[in-house]
Amino acid sequence: MIVGIGIDLVECGRFLDWSAFKKQRIFTKSELEYADNDNANAEKHLANFWAAREACLKAMGTGFGDSISFSDVSVVHDDAGRPELLLNGGAKAVLKDLADGHTLQIHLSITDQSDYSAAMVVIERIEDNAL
Repeated sequence: MIVGIGIDLVECGRFLDWSAFKKQRIFTKSELEYADNDNANAEKHLANFWAAREACLKAMGTGFGDSISFSDVSVVHDDAGRPELLLNGGAKAVLKDLADGHTLQIHLSITDQSDYSAAMVVIERIEDNAL
């Protein structure tokens, strides 16, 4: 059963003039390293990570605030390079509430084209079919 869907669109250029301090406050060390490894497209990677965060929070029905900080939601990549969401702290607590004792699967899709990045997140509750 689908328990949440979120989508976000962001302009890549908004990250060009962010200070290193602001980037370090928002993004994880691994996200910044990933973006820096492709310096020509660093702002697109940061925009992708931002869009994924926002889409995730929308799918969870919440936002950044007192209980969820920027570092509570981040993007990691599996061995094949596929992006996945990593939730900690307040975001992990909200996800646990959504699970209601069930297993959840988080689906993430990220795309970018020209000056824009977009992400979509679907949170699926895996129901126990045992009778």
